[in-house]
Amino acid sequence: QVQLVESGGGLVQAGGSLRLSCAASGRTFSSNAMAWFRQAPGKEREFVAAISWSGDTTYYADAVKGRFTISRDNAKNTVYLQMNSLKPEDTAVYYCAADSVPFSSYRIYFAASTYNYWGQGTQVTVSS
Repeated sequence: QVQLVESGGGLVQAGGSLRLSCAASGRTFSSNAMAWFRQAPGKEREFVAAISWSGDTTYYADAVKGRFTISRDNAKNTVYLQMNSLKPEDTAVYYCAADSVPFSSYRIYFAASTYNYWGQGTQVTVSS
């Protein structure tokens, strides 16, 4: 059974940092893109960042570009999200996602529908 388990969320003051981790088990995703999405109360789930199998290609939402960094360790089957300069508007539940097919530049990695595997989410709260 495939599982994605997020960790690292919490409460932080504006301007602070957090590092989220997502550990995958049940299969390897070393050839697949992985991503982070988030969902704030009353809002739709939105794309945050995605990374290719090698880590050479990354994608970011405009709202987090320059502040967040996605990375991965294929030996650990884990993807990370380093979040710096956090703002109150970053408050949300953050979800890890993994694609079921090998990475391709033709796939739409900012779309939630691309991903077949999802974690349960971790809460990030940024106080002002």
